[in-house]
Amino acid sequence: MKTHKVEQLVIATMGFFWCFLMWFSTAAFSPSIAAHYHLSIKALGLLASSAIWMAPVGRVVAGWASDRFGAPRTFAVILSVCGLVSIASAFTQDYSLLFAERVIVAIAGVSFVVGIQHVAQWFNADEIGTAEGLYAGTGNVGAGMGALVLPRLFGTDYHTAFLWLGLIALVVAAWYLLRGRAARNAEQIALTRRRSDFRSTAFVWSRYIAVALMLAYAMSFGLEIAMNAWLPGYFTHGFHGAILALGFSSVAGLQIAAGTFAAVESFCASLFRPFSGFMSDLFQRNGWTPLPFIARTLPYAPRLHWLGIALILITLAMGGLTFAGMTGSLHASVLTLVALGVFISFGTGGTFALVPLLFPDRPGTAAGFIGGISTAAGIIYPLVFSASTNIHMGYLTVALYMFVPFILFYFWAARHERRPEEHGIFTEALAVEKA
Repeated sequence: MKTHKVEQLVIATMGFFWCFLMWFSTAAFSPSIAAHYHLSIKALGLLASSAIWMAPVGRVVAGWASDRFGAPRTFAVILSVCGLVSIASAFTQDYSLLFAERVIVAIAGVSFVVGIQHVAQWFNADEIGTAEGLYAGTGNVGAGMGALVLPRLFGTDYHTAFLWLGLIALVVAAWYLLRGRAARNAEQIALTRRRSDFRSTAFVWSRYIAVALMLAYAMSFGLEIAMNAWLPGYFTHGFHGAILALGFSSVAGLQIAAGTFAAVESFCASLFRPFSGFMSDLFQRNGWTPLPFIARTLPYAPRLHWLGIALILITLAMGGLTFAGMTGSLHASVLTLVALGVFISFGTGGTFALVPLLFPDRPGTAAGFIGGISTAAGIIYPLVFSASTNIHMGYLTVALYMFVPFILFYFWAARHERRPEEHGIFTEALAVEKA
């Protein structure tokens, strides 16, 4: 069967889009679920964080599986399992069972690293930033579509929404399996399969730069998914009066309004991600290295600097979000979310413009670790947000006590002028045999 890298990019992107739409469909209906089952703000925070529970370990396994068995097979399995459980959850009336089923549906979130591996197997180093940005940015729109579109289509009837999402997921799975191809040639497939052993995994996990990129992704994508799950409830409770003043008084109206405001961050984080990949490519082509303490002579040094800038901007925007919330201004909070979403896209795009270049023979394993463990932050952030005495203060708390140390570690790991991926607990010789 003849194919082209663009077709493979489209298949990966559509599979990713639908997985993310399923993943955050629970958050889209969190106000109506909370109202139906009389959930407290603490329980709402737990429901928000539960969407991320399967991602850390699941993405590690999925990244390894995409190297070992190929992205099309791995992606089809994820879509099929999540689709079937989503269909089952449409007929569930007990909250405990519904909660458990939606945790399983959240496995859809592991699909990201599979697509990253798939795209990396088809595109060259000089275009990898833009290609991965297009894949991830367009696919991430699924999260924002969940918050913005699903309540408008289905109102408070989340059961019907879960049913249709699951049915279409099965169709997408069949398409991916029939038309998807793991890599450009058999040699590339064989190389990644050979490097999918335990020693390769140990090598990646022990690199300081891999840990730094994992923390950078926790600051960007980990934050994005946390906000996708948290923001509908945040706006419902934190700006309840302001939303009522706009004329939204029913549960359905509050859900639509809160989902719309929440979608601002997600759409900006998604739509600007291709731009971030392009900017990483542009920094690379022009050799821009403006930050101190980060390597400047490495072949990919400009990409390291672009990511460093993104992390600083994210931290500043989080402080701004707390300030906007404390003023009580809904408009200021939404505008700050726009900026935060754009800066998050800079971080997500900048991270995965680097990963395939740092670990070209282990793209799935590296993507699984960096894109997987980082999602644990998506569990932690909503819990911090909901635990704060003031619902607006959690953003500043995360920025000061988590993001600042993360940035400092990134600067330290990226300082090496002699390939930072060579620095870690183990040496290449001890960790993995040469291919």
